[in-house]
Amino acid sequence: MEIALKQPTKNKFGQYFTPKVVAEFMIGMATISKNSKILEPSCGEGIFLDLLQQKGFENLTAYEIDKELAQTYDCVRYESFVAAKIDNKFDLIIGNPPYIRWKNLEEELKQELAVNPIWNTYFNSLCDYLYIFILKSIELLNENGQLIFICPEYWLNTTHSITLRNYMVQHGSFETIYHFNETPIFDKVTVSSIIFKFIKSKEEKEKIKVAKFYANQKLTTEILYNLKNEIPFKDAEYLEVSQFKINERWILQTDEIRQTLSVLENNCRKKDQNLKFNLFVENQQFYTIGDFCDIGNGLVSGLAKVFQVNGHILNEAEIKATIKVIKAKDLQPFFGESITKYIYIAEGLAEDDFKEKYPNFFNHFQKYKADLEKRYEYNKKTNYWEWSFLRNFNLFAKPEKRIFVPCKERISHKNYFRFALVEGGVFPTQDVTALFRKPTTKESIEYMLAYLNNPIIFDWLRCNGIVKGNIVEFSEKPLASIPFRAIDWANEQEVKLHNLITEQTKTYLKNRDFALLNLIKLSFDKLFVSQTFCFASL
Repeated sequence: MEIALKQPTKNKFGQYFTPKVVAEFMIGMATISKNSKILEPSCGEGIFLDLLQQKGFENLTAYEIDKELAQTYDCVRYESFVAAKIDNKFDLIIGNPPYIRWKNLEEELKQELAVNPIWNTYFNSLCDYLYIFILKSIELLNENGQLIFICPEYWLNTTHSITLRNYMVQHGSFETIYHFNETPIFDKVTVSSIIFKFIKSKEEKEKIKVAKFYANQKLTTEILYNLKNEIPFKDAEYLEVSQFKINERWILQTDEIRQTLSVLENNCRKKDQNLKFNLFVENQQFYTIGDFCDIGNGLVSGLAKVFQVNGHILNEAEIKATIKVIKAKDLQPFFGESITKYIYIAEGLAEDDFKEKYPNFFNHFQKYKADLEKRYEYNKKTNYWEWSFLRNFNLFAKPEKRIFVPCKERISHKNYFRFALVEGGVFPTQDVTALFRKPTTKESIEYMLAYLNNPIIFDWLRCNGIVKGNIVEFSEKPLASIPFRAIDWANEQEVKLHNLITEQTKTYLKNRDFALLNLIKLSFDKLFVSQTFCFASL
C-alpha cells in the first residue's frame, strides 16, 4: 500500500508509490546475504519486490491490503499486515509503510486497530497508522535484523509517538538516517521525509550517521550516491549524533545543539519540578511563552489589496474608519519597518448607510464587489465591505505594546526569526501572529522581545517547532509552547539582569546599534548561568 493519505481522487487507501531510484537506494543500504529472509509489509505495486528479485533475493514475503496491486508476485499475501498472524522472523524488513491520521482512517481499519493487542498496548487514537507498522516490524526482526523504511519525519519528536520511540530505544539503535526536507519524493505529496536504517540488537551503536538534503528537486542516482558516500555538494549536510534516549525528542542536530537546547529547557524549569523531567506530559514542566502571553492570529480581510487605503480622498468619517496595520513583509527582528492604513467598517451597518456615510469607500468597493462576495464567510454572512473574520479583534484593540511575528518564516538562508515590537493601536493581518503580556506577567515586553530574538530560541524552534520543509509556522499553539526563562523576582541578581536586558533592548530600539545585540545575548548568557548554578545547588 505504501504512503497512504485519504484523498477523494484516489482509492480508499490513497496509495503513493516509491520511485524506483529511491527503492534501489534503500535496498543498497541493506547488508544481507542472498538467502536472507526479507519482508515487505505494504508492497504496493511491487517495486521493492521486483528489484530484490532482480538482485537474486528469493526468500521474500510481502503483504498488501489492496488485492488489485502486485498481482504478478507469488510471495504477496493479500491481507492486512497489521492484523496478520506472522510466526516467522526476518533478517530484513524494508518498504514504504502507510501513514494515515486516525481521523482519516477507513472505519474498517479503525475496527481492526481497536482489537489489536499491539495498538492497545502502545498507541491510541491520537497516534498515526504508521506507528504500528514500525513497531510490529521490529517485533518480527531476528537479532541483528535490519529495518529500512521511508516515511515522514514528524514522529521523531511529536508527543504521541513517545511510546514508539521508547520501544525502539529499548530494542535496538539507528545506523543511518537520511533527511529530505523539501525534496518532492512522491507525486502530489508535500512532506519532509526520512529514510532510516534501524538495527534490532542488544548492542547499541555509539553514533548515528545523518545526511540531510535541503533542495526542492527530484532525487537522482547521483544525489543519493553523494549522500550515501558523504560527498560534499550544494544543499547537503552530514553529521553524527549520539544514539537517542528514552523520553527524548529525537532531534537530527549535533550533540552540541542538543545539549544547548537541554540547557535552555532546564533554565525554564518550574521551581517545583525535579531537574530530570519528562518533556511529554500534558502539563509541560517548564514555563512556556503561553504561560506569560496572550497570543492571537491576525485579522482576515479575505482580499487584502481592496482594504488598503492607497491615496483615496477621504471625508472625516472615512479617516476615522481606518486602522493601522503592519504586514509580515515589514517585520524585522526587534522592530517593524512601516505601517499600512486599512479600511475598517464596524459590522452591522446597512448598505444605504454605508453609502451615505462613507461615499468614497462605497465607490471603491463597487469595483471589487463580485470578488468580495466570493470570499470564505467563516460560517456567517459578511457584507462585502466588511472583513471576513475579525478574530482576536478585542485583543488587538488593547492600547499596550505587542510583539508581532510572521505566521510563516522560511529559514533556508537565515538564522533568525522576526519578532518585532509594535506600538499599541497597530493591528496584525492574517499573515502575522501577535503576543501580548498577560496582566499577571511582571517581565517587561522588551525583555520578552529580546528573549524571543535570542539565537537559542531560533535553534529550539527549528528543532521543536512546527516545521514543514524549510518553513516554520507560528500559529498560537507552537508559539505558546516555546520555553520561557521566567525571572525569580526574589533573586536580586536575576532582577538586575532583567532590568539590564530591558534597558539594553530599549536603547537598541532607539538607535539600532548592532553592537547592543551582542551585549543583550551576553546578559542572557549570564541569566542562564545563574539558573544553572541554582540547579547545581539543589
